[in-house]
Amino acid sequence: MAKIQTPQPVRGTQDIFGDDQERFQHVVATFERVRRLYGFKGVEMPVFEPTAVFARSLGETTDVVSKEMYSFEDRGGDSLTLRPEFTAGICRAFLSNGWQQHVPLKLSAHGPLFRYERPQKGRYRQFHQLDAEIIGAGEPAADVELLCFTDQLLKELGIADGVSLQLNTLGDAESRDAWRDALVEHFRAHKADLSEDSRDRLERNPLRILDSKERQDRPIADTAPDIDAYLSSEATEFFAQVTEGLDACGVAWTRNSRLVRGLDYYRHTAFEFVTDRLGAQGTVLAGGRYDGLIESLGGPHTPAVGWAAGIERLGMLLEEPAVAGPDAIFIPLGDGCEAAAMKIMADLRRSGVSCDMAYKGNMKKRMQKANAAGAVHAVIIGENELANGVAAVKNLETGDQREIVLSGLAEALTA
Repeated sequence: MAKIQTPQPVRGTQDIFGDDQERFQHVVATFERVRRLYGFKGVEMPVFEPTAVFARSLGETTDVVSKEMYSFEDRGGDSLTLRPEFTAGICRAFLSNGWQQHVPLKLSAHGPLFRYERPQKGRYRQFHQLDAEIIGAGEPAADVELLCFTDQLLKELGIADGVSLQLNTLGDAESRDAWRDALVEHFRAHKADLSEDSRDRLERNPLRILDSKERQDRPIADTAPDIDAYLSSEATEFFAQVTEGLDACGVAWTRNSRLVRGLDYYRHTAFEFVTDRLGAQGTVLAGGRYDGLIESLGGPHTPAVGWAAGIERLGMLLEEPAVAGPDAIFIPLGDGCEAAAMKIMADLRRSGVSCDMAYKGNMKKRMQKANAAGAVHAVIIGENELANGVAAVKNLETGDQREIVLSGLAEALTA
């Protein structure tokens, strides 16, 4: 009989286990705790949406839409796409569920996303993100609150050192259009010297040339006009209120006048939290204000601001995770002791005590398992202990051992 070929994971996916899983869960748990402090409501979104949701919101000519989306036709002939990001789906849900009545609405989400791109360190084809959005608030205070949320999240994760906030303004529609025209004029004057990708972007998304990584583009991009010369008085005041709010809240920031968002619905604040601890892929969290997105999906003008962060990339910045072991490992010895131990463990778990059992091996091996699991106590139950209604409880940190009546185990194991 032919040997069965063991299936392998799809390229760009991952099985998360051990320390990596502990890091992953720590990032998510910290995010859930901090978002509640700021009054963000959790939301769960479908993993796939009509393709039009992303084509309209991300732009037909972006790399994500043209090269990276996992799109397919279902049995009904509809074009569907596995979500490549959260924001577009959240805006679709905002419109289709009539959430306008709740504005300003603060929403948070986390989960898997899908993009067909070259896998590399911290970047996968199925990856996971945290996401936070404030919808229906056009005031600078919303931008400040969102950035304060982010700053506190990074600090509570213990990764704020070496991560800096880079901030820019894209102005209002009037400012952005004037700046875009000036950039197009500048880049067209140097078109022959631009890379092939940048020549393509010049026609469809010229702002993206500013953050090109191609060496031949950098001198041209670095001498392009800044947006400051084209800012309206209203846009200047908006950005001033954002920076003043951050200063008042103690959130450090650095101006990066080359930081952009290429799509037309982005307005005012754009930001990235960057680090040099992850090699070339230095952005760990990014976002901005997208006051025109909901209109592009057929809704009314609705200001909004949000950010997203890769869970895997945040996890890579964490220190070695401290894995908490169970409160107790049970070691049953003798006939009928295993069933009795299972009953006692069930009662303890209902009381909030974490416990597990060492099923096999001699006493020495079972104690080794208890130590390897990081347990605080070993609970030994033999026939004599059961007959006397007690358990032998050994503190694995101090080596002390004593008999505890079974009715007092919960208190003794959590003291």
